[in-house]
Amino acid sequence: MTQPINQSTNQLINYTLHLADNALILGQRNAEWTGHGPVLEQDIAISNIALDLIGQGRNLYQYAAKLINEATDRPINQPAKQPVTEDTLAYLRDSRDFKNCLLAELDKGDWARTVLRQFFFSNYQFWLYDAMKKSKDPTLAAVAEKSLKEVIYHLRWSAEWVIRLGDGTTESHQRIVNALHDLWPYTGELIANASYEKELARENIAVDLDLIKQPWLDKTSAVLQEATLELPPNQWMQSGGKEGRHTEHLDYILMEMQYLQRTYPGVEW
Repeated sequence: MTQPINQSTNQLINYTLHLADNALILGQRNAEWTGHGPVLEQDIAISNIALDLIGQGRNLYQYAAKLINEATDRPINQPAKQPVTEDTLAYLRDSRDFKNCLLAELDKGDWARTVLRQFFFSNYQFWLYDAMKKSKDPTLAAVAEKSLKEVIYHLRWSAEWVIRLGDGTTESHQRIVNALHDLWPYTGELIANASYEKELARENIAVDLDLIKQPWLDKTSAVLQEATLELPPNQWMQSGGKEGRHTEHLDYILMEMQYLQRTYPGVEW
């Protein structure tokens, strides 16, 4: 039975979509390496990480769809009688409806850029999911507990690669330095609360990102130091992705990812 949506439910939908969009978009980016990795073993590794992230996104989209279908005034542009599914949330929303952090949508670049981004993101996910296991929302808590097992591997794998490149050859060091210079301005959004996160954190549903900011910085600093890299100075950070303001990179991702469903609506294999 549907019921009018209240502010708290709307925030929960936005928060769940934010988490799902983060995972899906970064998973899609990582999948671009499939068949193009530097060696076969790492090609498989980055492809498996992509699958893990897309799986996390799927679990979260299913929950968001359930919340939306139980509401009468839906927060996204969907026909009133058409049920929302994980597929409609992934394939039929425009870029302005996505709430992923900007870091996830940036172009994949070279291998150094890819592994450094994965390290920044996995470090964030580790502290996020570790805290979210205690969420008052049982579904979010269950997703966090399941996903954390995957994220622990993602974090270890990506950190090892950052250290390997930073403390490697002259060329590998320069590539990871370039990646750090390009990506660092996008990391602040990971650990900055959006409006819907602040409200849900007060209800012990979402994670207050202020509480994981220092652990994230400490881990980041330790890995960069071991990689013989310097933590960039404090600077202005890019933001807006959590509120639907994105770079042109997201449009290109969605153009490719959503092509089939938008060209042949409702098509099934």
